[in-house]
Amino acid sequence: MTEADAPPRSPRAFFALTVALLIPFWALGFAAHVPGLPMNLPLSALGTFCPLIAAIILTRRQGGPGHVRRLLRRILDVGAIPRKRWLAPIVLLMPAVMTLSYLAMRAMGKTLPEPHIHALAVPALLLAYLAAAAGEEVGWTAYATDALQARHGALTTALIVGAVWAAIHVIGFWQAHPSVPWIAWQCLVTLTLRIIMVWLYHHSGRSLFGIILFHATINLSVSLFPIGGSHYDPAVTAVILMAIATTLILLDRPMRLPRPAPQ
Repeated sequence: MTEADAPPRSPRAFFALTVALLIPFWALGFAAHVPGLPMNLPLSALGTFCPLIAAIILTRRQGGPGHVRRLLRRILDVGAIPRKRWLAPIVLLMPAVMTLSYLAMRAMGKTLPEPHIHALAVPALLLAYLAAAAGEEVGWTAYATDALQARHGALTTALIVGAVWAAIHVIGFWQAHPSVPWIAWQCLVTLTLRIIMVWLYHHSGRSLFGIILFHATINLSVSLFPIGGSHYDPAVTAVILMAIATTLILLDRPMRLPRPAPQ
């Protein structure tokens, strides 16, 4: 089975269905709060698997169960990465970004506690974040990004997916950190991360596993920021990520960006 055999996909239907599925979880986040969760996560974070469910429903309707199985098999497509050196930026970029954020905040005179990383907690957090990332990226990357690539280049696709991704997270951001500046900066972080993720996706052989792993390192790196992500400042991180994304765009000019994925 080739990419040309893939069923037609509708990004708009995916976005709409994902929002519909998230509504009960947003309501739950407003109705109750459980203290002590990593990064002060609201209960609406339980909706992390809604993009996966939306992608499965639409793929089943548009192509049948065989295409659903093919979609889900991509979660573990490590072999799709043509050069394993791409695992280095996938795994190390976000820890480096958060380290730079910490150093920048210290240089700005902000009072920060010393990092306390419990080694035994890291594997457990990573596994949880890998599962959560799979719940999101089967939808955002394997379904929506690939579908939009049929009509747009990589940068336009990243901006569309990133804008919707950020907008969908606004309610969860509000439930965790009810500050308009914090939410605005975090939306910029989210959009910029999607640009980097789409760039990584193409240069790592369109490996879904690679993007799931990168997504997991985002959450892991923020949750390890002292203390439990409580001192994380998206304004500082956004500036660093914007510099990285701008550099990638300038070095990888539109005429050299990967062509839209065939459908």
